[in-house]
Amino acid sequence: MASKQIYQLYAELKDYSPKTWRRFEVVSNITVARLGYILMTLFEMQAHHLFCFDLPFSENYRIRMADQYTPKEIEKLTRTFFTENPVYRNLRLELKNEYIESSPDSVDAAEAILKRMLNLIGEQIYFTYDFGDNWEVIVKLEKVYQDETTPASDFPRVLEGAGFGIIEDCGGVPGLADLAVAFKMKSGKAYKEYSEWLGTADLDLDAFDLDDMNFRLKKLPRIFCDIYEKDLEPTQRSIDIIERKYLKD
Repeated sequence: MASKQIYQLYAELKDYSPKTWRRFEVVSNITVARLGYILMTLFEMQAHHLFCFDLPFSENYRIRMADQYTPKEIEKLTRTFFTENPVYRNLRLELKNEYIESSPDSVDAAEAILKRMLNLIGEQIYFTYDFGDNWEVIVKLEKVYQDETTPASDFPRVLEGAGFGIIEDCGGVPGLADLAVAFKMKSGKAYKEYSEWLGTADLDLDAFDLDDMNFRLKKLPRIFCDIYEKDLEPTQRSIDIIERKYLKD
């Protein structure tokens, strides 16, 4: 079996408490767009909105220099490099096709390869989903190793995590926090409105099901790729998987 480079990544939903996070592994040569579909799966995003990535060159540059220079020298090098090369301060990665409006100076996330964006432990990339609710996920490279025994089909895989994820169109982090309080109280006007809207009387935003998440990682990234890159309408079977109808059978 051919050796493949594996990235262990840590992802956390920004600004939400209690922490909602995932530790997961991917093959390093996937596209950045596919990383997006994986993150959408991990954080319960249902492909209703656009997404993008931001690569913080200046922060990652400091990490690259850490084992060669002192902190004072790094600050001087950083100021010099990014003053002379302002285009490298931040790189935006978005999907680019005739159906999606994107920034002219951004890079196509469907063509960018992950290992060319991140390759040193500690480097980060930021994921944003739904530019209205503005869900942000911070992704950090934790570990890089070669694997010669695990089938490529076993990746991506999630190792551990905490918290359910987002609720689409709830108003971002503040709305999710309000929703969590309402479902813990299970009474009052807000609870009634939320339960009617979501069609459920019970919702545990602290829940995390490792086995179910790994099952979904085998299905949803391909479905999301078809939606975003091929402009295909999801089949009813795909919608049922997204909405977990298989748990009701």
